[in-house]
Amino acid sequence: MKIATICNYKTTYLCNIEQFQGFKVAFQGGQVLGFVLVGLALLVLEILILSYKAALAPENATDVEHLFEFISGYGLGGSTVALFGRVGGGIYTKAADVGADLAGKVDASLPEDSPKNPGTIADNVGDNVGDIAGMGADLFGSLAEATCAALVVSSTSDAMVNTPDAIYFPLIISAIGIIASFICQFFAYIETRSVEFTLKIQLWVSTVLMSAMIIPAIFVLPENGIGIEFAGTMYNASNWECYVCIIMGLWSGLAIGLITEYYTSKENRPTQELAEACQHGGAPNIINGLALGYLSCVIPIFCLAITVLVAFSYAAMYGVALAALGMLGCLPIALTIDGYGPISDNAGGIAEMSNL
Repeated sequence: MKIATICNYKTTYLCNIEQFQGFKVAFQGGQVLGFVLVGLALLVLEILILSYKAALAPENATDVEHLFEFISGYGLGGSTVALFGRVGGGIYTKAADVGADLAGKVDASLPEDSPKNPGTIADNVGDNVGDIAGMGADLFGSLAEATCAALVVSSTSDAMVNTPDAIYFPLIISAIGIIASFICQFFAYIETRSVEFTLKIQLWVSTVLMSAMIIPAIFVLPENGIGIEFAGTMYNASNWECYVCIIMGLWSGLAIGLITEYYTSKENRPTQELAEACQHGGAPNIINGLALGYLSCVIPIFCLAITVLVAFSYAAMYGVALAALGMLGCLPIALTIDGYGPISDNAGGIAEMSNL
């Protein structure tokens, strides 16, 4: 959040010189959020595993299962932080944003981020609190929970426990995601027709790269299948079936992102129709906005349902956990894009307040 705050005014300054330079600084500020969060999450989890392994000295499969059950507290801690960061920070953000709009744009007819509106400061602070710190805490909790879930489930499989590297497969997926996202971020410095198109390229390239880079990693899994038991049924998924679970989550995440972009971008008809509804008053705008929000959830729900169905049919709950890790695989670059948003938003607010 401190880096994002610094990038706010640097972006404002550079955009007055050259717009692309301002974009680069805002994007790099988002990279701090993405790569530091995933890197620290992976590093701390690995340190915890090694520390517990040295302290407990597991001798059999039951001891290994207990070890990873203890490690699952890491995900619970992440969720606790997310509760305060995301929920508390998000409420602060929306309260400040809506309050500034009501007091400024509605009551006083002031433009967006006007220096005459003291609520603008609260709006900009709220972006840092909710969209940087809060969103980071939320996705840290999601990554920690998904990784711990995969570790706990894999520890119930004798085939996984008896294969030295296989049980660490969930950590390998996150590590590959960091590498794929690092390679992908170089594409952001190629000037294109619009910033929106550049960011969309990031999502496509990172997904394709990770899809290819995961293939060598699946061979750390047991050759004869992972052997996960659930509700009395044994699911003996092969390496490639585990790969399909990851890919289903990875590409479902991309599809959900693209659908969200379609329904929220000003370049597309849904948002344009919502804007046209404002000409007839506040009621049609609210009704159409709610309907649009509900409609935008339909395809993501189908994506999630199909992903869970396919993943579970292959590897039971371990397949679902792998799909979740696949969906979070490109988290560094996704968080980079998410962090870019509030940084550039606040840079615009600073420009407005400075009468630039």
